[in-house]
Amino acid sequence: MQLFRYVVAAVMIVLCFPLSLLAAEGGEYIAIRKEGSGKIALALDKLDAPVKEESRLAQSLDTIIRDGLDFTGLFTMISPPLNVKDNSSRDNVVLNFGALDSVGAAVYAGGAVTNTSGTISLNMQVYDTSGAKLLLKKTYNGKQQQLRTIGHAFCADLVELLTGKKSIFGSKIVFVSNKTGFKEIYECDFDGHELRQLTNSHSISLTPVLSPDGRYLAYTGFSSGRPALYIRNLSDGKTLAVGKSGISIDPGWRNSRELATTLSFEGDQEIYLIKADGAISRRLTFSKGIDLSPSFSPDGNKMAYVSDQNGLPQIFIEDLQSGQVNRLTFSGRYNTQPSWSPAGDKIAYTTWENGGEIDIFTVNIDGSGLKQLTGNSGENESPSWSSDGRMIVFASNRKGLKKLYIMGSTGDSQRPLLRSDGEQIQPCWSLFSQ
Repeated sequence: MQLFRYVVAAVMIVLCFPLSLLAAEGGEYIAIRKEGSGKIALALDKLDAPVKEESRLAQSLDTIIRDGLDFTGLFTMISPPLNVKDNSSRDNVVLNFGALDSVGAAVYAGGAVTNTSGTISLNMQVYDTSGAKLLLKKTYNGKQQQLRTIGHAFCADLVELLTGKKSIFGSKIVFVSNKTGFKEIYECDFDGHELRQLTNSHSISLTPVLSPDGRYLAYTGFSSGRPALYIRNLSDGKTLAVGKSGISIDPGWRNSRELATTLSFEGDQEIYLIKADGAISRRLTFSKGIDLSPSFSPDGNKMAYVSDQNGLPQIFIEDLQSGQVNRLTFSGRYNTQPSWSPAGDKIAYTTWENGGEIDIFTVNIDGSGLKQLTGNSGENESPSWSSDGRMIVFASNRKGLKKLYIMGSTGDSQRPLLRSDGEQIQPCWSLFSQ
């Protein structure tokens, strides 16, 4: 929203691991839900530590796994009964499936932690309690400083096993913060941990987006005194500035090889497709107004974007093969910041309503199914979908400064993402997992 206002003002001034899973036969996933809750009833046992010195590692991994699974909102955690297993033989642990069934557990997960010459091993087993069937048996290895990676690797396998979908574990969120006094780009894990600063321009950096494969970061920077597109290779740190006259703003990746951005070197502000090396592939929009904020369908064949061609900014969808353009939004005064869902069926966007409130909505790609996700909570903007489509990260000033928040894809479970100084805006959730 702020970027759109800036652009309008600027125009007038300047001219204007491989899986080894024992799973259901035929590769089908196990979809087990606790009746009436829509969540998976999981009995997650405390991790064993065969040697006393390893108990601290077991406690740390236990917390990481529990917090990670709880963050997904997929599970109802059930405390295993005291008589859940017979540990008389370390090599042959016997589970009491009747006791698990009595407490309503549909799935049981448990394991042990060992430390062998500095290599931490997490040995996990997962069972379907109703059929007393082993679903997963796997060992996860790493160093002590990699406990989050080890624990989340198990979480990722468990979620994929039980839901049939890739998880958010290993995904990243990039965003803008002014904690240093400048607007710089930062990165954190999906749950707000492991905060890292990516730019140090001592200027203004905005609208960060990660390529689908996680190799490149594209953003709008003002280091040269005007808004320009920058593409950074995150593996070697090399940064490319797209060298065109005029402005270059608001990028969005189509795939891992090319992205779209708004350029004004031909006079009007239109959206162009650009390769990762900065070369222009082709022009995508041809309207008389300002076009920006491209977001692509998962197959890359359609693009949602913002245009003021009919007056106030609204969201349009263009078929990139036929060139046909259809207006998507009709409700709301200003509709901006479209974000296409990973499933391809919905678009989340920001609306500046007539009453002055700024909120987040979703709509089906045919314009039906309009749903308001935020309300009566200040300014809410910049929605971005998680890679599994179950959550949305966004920015809100509901408690004063703008901070990052997470919510379910239907607007449920709204909560802060991280604790950090300064404001946080313009989040983008990566589609890849490391």
